[in-house]
Amino acid sequence: MDYKYIEQLMERYWECKTTLEEEDILRTFFCQKDVPAHLLPYKDVFTYEHNEPKNDCLDEEFDKKILALIGEEAPKVHSITLTQRLMPLFRAAAVVAIILTLGNALQVPFEENEAPIASNPTELPSVQGVSVAVSDTVSTNLVDKD
Repeated sequence: MDYKYIEQLMERYWECKTTLEEEDILRTFFCQKDVPAHLLPYKDVFTYEHNEPKNDCLDEEFDKKILALIGEEAPKVHSITLTQRLMPLFRAAAVVAIILTLGNALQVPFEENEAPIASNPTELPSVQGVSVAVSDTVSTNLVDKD
């Protein structure tokens, strides 16, 4: 028997160019008992729908599970207030306020008795206070070590 038409249909099938009617022809051909040996490896591809049992409906146990879930109470919805939503912004504003306050505090001098700046640059303010250098330190550091 000549299976040239079936082979052409299979070539078109693998190239995804067959119509639904042509695919039905292939399915009915491969559902036959006497399929040629060279086409036998492709039989499972076209007969899988006939060999597998069709399970389109769900069983009773599924219905019981769904009905049990429907009967349960819905989870409580936790409402978030406006204050709770804005809390991260409040914290960020507090951090910015602390940083600005510390920055301003560092600009103020630590000692209140600072000498006023002279209005005339030739006049230098007189500074009075204890001398830091001790008179003996200069002579002791310059002594030759023989």
